[in-house]
Amino acid sequence: MRVSIDPRITFALILALFLETAGGLIWAGRAAARLEEVERAVATQPEVAERLARLEEQLAEAQRSLARIERRLDP
Repeated sequence: MRVSIDPRITFALILALFLETAGGLIWAGRAAARLEEVERAVATQPEVAERLARLEEQLAEAQRSLARIERRLDP
């Protein structure tokens, strides 16, 4: 069985289709990698928010302690 290609289909057309397909696959791979990076960044956000809340509470407690110390030092 012999495969014949229409003579109007040139090597340049086949090469262009191959390059377009390769470019699309590369683009899709990069998009997937960027999406994974964003997902990792979002996954750490709750931890950061929790740490920030703890720091805010520690700062508020330090401010209250400082106010008590200042009250005791004032004659």
